[in-house]
Amino acid sequence: MFEFENIGILWYLWLLPVFAVVFILARYNRKRLLGRFADPRLLVTLMPMVSGRRPVFKFMLFLSILGFIILSLAGPRFGSRLEEVRREGVEIIIALDVSNSMLAEDIRPNRLERAKMSISRMLGNLRNDRIGLIVFAGDAYVQVPITSDYTAARMILENITTDIVPVQGTAIGRAIELAERSFTPGTDASRVLIIISDGEDHEDDPVAAAAAARERGINIHTIGIGRPEGAPIPLGAGQTRFLTDEDGNTVITRLDEATLRAIASAGEGMYIRAGTSAVGLNAVMEEIERMEKTGFEEMVYTEFDERFQYMAAIALILLIIDFLVLERKNRLLSSIKLFS
Repeated sequence: MFEFENIGILWYLWLLPVFAVVFILARYNRKRLLGRFADPRLLVTLMPMVSGRRPVFKFMLFLSILGFIILSLAGPRFGSRLEEVRREGVEIIIALDVSNSMLAEDIRPNRLERAKMSISRMLGNLRNDRIGLIVFAGDAYVQVPITSDYTAARMILENITTDIVPVQGTAIGRAIELAERSFTPGTDASRVLIIISDGEDHEDDPVAAAAAARERGINIHTIGIGRPEGAPIPLGAGQTRFLTDEDGNTVITRLDEATLRAIASAGEGMYIRAGTSAVGLNAVMEEIERMEKTGFEEMVYTEFDERFQYMAAIALILLIIDFLVLERKNRLLSSIKLFS
């Protein structure tokens, strides 16, 4: 693959044809003025050391040098490589609720999509921390193992829907237990679990699971997404039909703040209720920034490698040639006739 890091610099390549037109016009005007002074054949006799080709050659060198300098400044990058980098950060796992209740539209466009947008923005701001992603409903599954590849994590995040977990329900406790096993084993890195859910747990005891995780050094923060007054669960995007119970009554899903607060308290973290404009991950990340950072080394795949040096080297070589080539003929070399 190939790209330019500063592609806007390439607009300066328009200078090359502009200079070429100016040079051609100047040459034409010079020839016209000399034609008034004397016949061209006589000028060759009067000015034997003047070369007609060398200025053209030197101008072509000038255009080439300028072109390669512009290409070098544009930052050409291609190829790929693995490099070992050392980072200092925190291991973070996000457990995202993907149960059907997350389709409720009391938070626009709906609870799940708003959470995904907030996580995506958070990934865009991460620098040194490792990130992992778990989805859960009636069961929990790892979608992104602990990694520093934020681009891959965002790509996977975009494809997450409520259909990704076959078993419906809200098993927050299972998500906490899976997160415990998903952090890097044998590391002293600070570990944080962020749970984003409406809190309607119907499967297990998440508070007990949070307390057990805290004993193993994991801080747990919870973000409640939804409204306490609740909202119906659409059966499809843009549809007016909603989920009903066995008696035909519309099911209303409500934010269970009490459960989420209890989980955060057991995990010695913070609980934040998502608003209409922000989910609350920024506040959680500010808290994480105050945690102790741990250094770790890892191999990072870099898609592009800088190659501006080649363009700069070519420009330097052409500059040396331009310096050595004179516009006028050399008296010492004019007597050498290689092909006589």
